[in-house]
Order: sequence, then structure tokens, then C-alpha cells
Amino acid sequence: MQLKDRNMHKYISRYKKSSLVKESFGDYRKRQKELFPKIKSISSEEYGTFKESLRAPIHRWFKYPAGFSYRLIEEKIKEYGLKKGSWILDPFVGSGTTSIVAKFKGIHSIGIEAHPFVYEVAKTKLYWEYDINILDKVIRKACTVAKNSILNGGLAKVNMSSIPELVKKCYSTENLARLLIIKQTIADIDCPTGYRAFLNLALTDTLRNSSKAATGWPYIGPTKFHEKKVERDALEEFCKQTQNMLEDLMWVRSHSQSDGAITKLIFGDARSCHPEIKDKSIDLALTSPPYLNNYDYADRTRLETYFFGIAKTWRDITEAIRDRLMMSATTQIRRSDFDDMVLVSKEVNEASPHVYKELIRKIESLKYIRPKKGGKKSYDIMVAGYFNDMVKVLKEVSRVLKKDHDFILVLGDSAPYGVYIPTDEYLGKLALGLGYSRFRITPLRVRGEKWAHNPQRHKVPLKEAILTITY
Repeated sequence: MQLKDRNMHKYISRYKKSSLVKESFGDYRKRQKELFPKIKSISSEEYGTFKESLRAPIHRWFKYPAGFSYRLIEEKIKEYGLKKGSWILDPFVGSGTTSIVAKFKGIHSIGIEAHPFVYEVAKTKLYWEYDINILDKVIRKACTVAKNSILNGGLAKVNMSSIPELVKKCYSTENLARLLIIKQTIADIDCPTGYRAFLNLALTDTLRNSSKAATGWPYIGPTKFHEKKVERDALEEFCKQTQNMLEDLMWVRSHSQSDGAITKLIFGDARSCHPEIKDKSIDLALTSPPYLNNYDYADRTRLETYFFGIAKTWRDITEAIRDRLMMSATTQIRRSDFDDMVLVSKEVNEASPHVYKELIRKIESLKYIRPKKGGKKSYDIMVAGYFNDMVKVLKEVSRVLKKDHDFILVLGDSAPYGVYIPTDEYLGKLALGLGYSRFRITPLRVRGEKWAHNPQRHKVPLKEAILTITY
């Protein structure tokens, strides 16, 4: 049963009074304005960015720059007239943006995600069925136990011998000890299933907020420290985040139409067939797949996976995460595995001989350029692997998508070593060869301008666009 507004404010008031967080009334009111924002129209240029989601309840629980705006999903749900009973699919659901909006609107959704850590984040963000009384008590207990441990000499007892050096470099010894005490407190606390995941996600957000090092996205710079960035007390940040998340949860539960909405998350590969998704069952597929821009999605969560013990080395990350993901980064490539291979698959050739020939020509150019570059990056293999993988995704979506319905992709083109790859155009043409009836490209924004001063970067103009293909 959804909470009414009066109950929500009662719990917020009680939680604020009992919280360990010291906050002025002005700061509290400021957060309330952020929590209950006035919805303003945004430019379509921002649809491909996570900017708006940083201020939105639930979405902001995990700041994932590889995501896109929840406002785009809202707009498309309205445009396509989706309603209760409709099904929306996101083959690259990431931290859950599409599924969160669908659940809020009361629409059935299926999301697929291959990154194990990000999948767990999405699963936590999509669980809203807590007993608020119990969750309130669990949060306050976790903060109290962690605080008492710190006050009673717990910092000196923390063993950091197994902590990876990258993590140690991001914090002072004392603040890292606080983080580890919170982590252990969460592991030990007596609570119902699912509640621990809520606390761990709050701790995940705390990791980057409490560091003085350059832990912002996309890369972690543990030896770089911002002069204006002050290291924040990890316990205070954790308790603030649990409070914010509780308030977000209560707001969503009192405003959403989620009753009856089915939300399925599949930990799996978008390139594979998932029999649990029935043929011709999806009303709209909408996603932002990996861009062909050498963005290593496994490396982007290295701080989190190292801290939580999911991985300790580059090899661990490769085996646990990187090898599971579709091709989009040169760090996924062991070049010796591709010796004497025809890089572009026959599936690409069968779908579009024209695109196949274009790719072969451009891949040959990348092979020629590569030895002349200092990094000698395997862009040739990356480009081939990307389209080989995306053809499989297009095929699987065509199986589950209803006739005359659309698959919407937010995409960016690329120009590795200055060789232009019109990703949206190529994917649109490949889709036609796979049985889709038509496609259209809608430009959103110009990309790459902030790197214009870099003399090592190419000068090819790039864009972000929406590719809409109809099956």
C-alpha cells in the first residue's frame, strides 16, 4: 500500500530528529526543494546525458555517467501512448533508468545488464517495497553502531592489509577506516533480506563523495587531489545519503503508479536469446548501448569493485566483468586472439554488404595507422567487434518486438585515429537487412568540443543522436 503524503512527512520529520546528521534548517529546506523539484522542460540535447538524473529521486542513488536522461524515457512513453499493460525493453539497462521510469508510470518493463556490479545497483534502485518503519530502524541502527565503534577506538583496530593500493590512495587512513567500519557494520547488522543492499548502495555513493582525491568520472586519479575539494567525514556522508535515499523512496511511493507494474531484471547478455522474453511481446525497446568511443565500463567501477572485494586486480576485473561485456573498448582486446581472422562477421555481411565493405575499408585504414601511433590501440578490432555484437542485439530485439513497433537507441558516432565511423547510419542500414522496415536519425548534440584544445585528438566533428528503427 502506498504511503500518503502526511505519513511520508511524518517519517521524514521523525527520521530527521533522530538522525546523526547535523543539518541546518536552511540546508534541510534546500534538500526538500531538490527532492520535490518543479518539472521544467529540458533541451533534447540533454537526453543523452545523466545530468537531469543527478537531481531526480531514485535515479541519483548511483551517479552513473554512462547513463542517459530519465526525461527521454518519460517523453517516449508519452509519445508512444504506453499505458498499464504495455511492455518496454532496455537491452542495456545499466543502473536502471528505463525500468525506474516504467515502474513509476505503472508500465511493465524488462531490463538486461551484463555488468554484475551495475546489475546489483539497478536491482536495489528498483526495490521500493520496504516496510518503512523497519527500514527507518535499520538505517538509524547502522549509523549508531558505526558511530559507537568509531568513538570507542574502532579506527585503530581496522585491518587494511588486504585493501588494494588504489583504494588506499583515495582516502586518508582515518577516513578509509571509517568506510571500512561502515562496511563491516552493514555486513553484521541484523535486518531482513534486501535492506542490506539499500545500506550498501548508500555506502557506494559515499565512496566518491567522501574522498578528496580525483574520484570523479570517468577515470579515478588516486594521486591527484583537488585543492578546493575537502575530504568529507565518511560516516556523516553515509548517514546523509541514507536519509536522502529514504526520503526519495517515500516520495516515489507516494507519487508513483507502480501498483501492478511488473519489473524484470535479467543478469545477462543483450547479444543472447533470453527465452523468458516471449516473441513479439514488447511494445517499445529503448536503450543507450555502449558508444564506440573506447569507454571501458569495467574500469569505471574499479573503485567500487575494489572496495567491496569483488575484484583486487586488473585481471580480476577482466575475468569478472570486462569479458562479459560487448566490445566497445580496446582494453577488452588481446590482439593475439585475432591473428589471421576476418574481423567483420558474416552476419554483418549478410545484413548489409555495403556496410560490410565500408567497415572493411575503414578497418584497413586503422590497421595502417595503428603502428604509427604511440598507444598502438587496437581500434581496428574494436570497431569490427562492436558491429559484430550489435548485429546480434538487433536480431534479438527484432524477435521480441511487436510488428510495426520501434527500437530507439541513443548513440554517439566516433572517429578513432581520425577515421570516421557513422555508428547510427551503419546500425540503421544493418537493421534494414535484418528485417526492420525503416530507420531515422535525429541529431541531439555536438560531441567532443571540450577536447578541441588537445593537439593529439582528431578534428572530426562528432554528434550524439537518436536512432529509431521500426520492425
